[in-house]
Amino acid sequence: MSVQAIEPSPFSWRRFFGKRLALAIGGGILLFFLLLAIGAPLIAPYDPILQNADVRLQSPCLLHPFGTDNFGRDILSRVIWGTRIDLQIAVIGVLFPFLIGTAVGTIAGFFGGAVDALFMRLVDIILAFPFLVLMLSIIAILGPGLGSFYIAMALVGWVSYARLIRAQMLTLKNADYAIAAVSLGFSRFRIMFRHLLPNAVAGSIVFSMSDATLVLLSGAAVSYLGLGVQPPLAEWGVMVAEGQSFITTAWWITLFPGLSIVCLAFGFSMLGDGLAELLGVHE
Repeated sequence: MSVQAIEPSPFSWRRFFGKRLALAIGGGILLFFLLLAIGAPLIAPYDPILQNADVRLQSPCLLHPFGTDNFGRDILSRVIWGTRIDLQIAVIGVLFPFLIGTAVGTIAGFFGGAVDALFMRLVDIILAFPFLVLMLSIIAILGPGLGSFYIAMALVGWVSYARLIRAQMLTLKNADYAIAAVSLGFSRFRIMFRHLLPNAVAGSIVFSMSDATLVLLSGAAVSYLGLGVQPPLAEWGVMVAEGQSFITTAWWITLFPGLSIVCLAFGFSMLGDGLAELLGVHE
């Protein structure tokens, strides 16, 4: 009887890491930027707003690895300090829409009827306008600045979370454990926020990671248009706008902050994919 040799199966990184590959990559990228933001005063080699006319528009070198801008400011230092503002934009710009949308979707989906109809008509009104146009209009009314950007995001961005939570609540409120909770005499508040919401929020958590990417890009776009972070503060969108006039002669002014935006957005996207696989959420 011949013995057939068993060939070892090819090594697969996907199989090795399982559902945690995207989660590890995304988490690692975000952890890197978080540490960069926290340690900015110690890591940045120069003051991010210090101007030095003697080294203006200097190409990348040992003293200035990312080069300098038209005011002689060190690009590496500005990129490092800009991490603080851009991470803040991504987190706060998602947090308030998430909280508002979760509360609205929970109430609308649980009570249904006239309450649901009222909130959903409000959602339809907001969705009737293009997202960026409506956000820019609100910022233009309130005035430029990060505070106006956060208010605009909170007023516009909550609708997606409300729709996600509402859809889940409409299904879960008819589940056996929800009916059992009603029969036991639990209050509506307890049923909504203790029994139903924890089971309905997984999809919104996953979506928030993708939304953080959108918020980050929106924040950079608003700053690029001069309605967000105001100079001389170091913010990646502002830096890209400042380097636009020198794109052919001093490409490094826009390249490095632009790459930083892409890398941070990629981190949030990968973290969202990892959470989707881990929680079993189909986007």
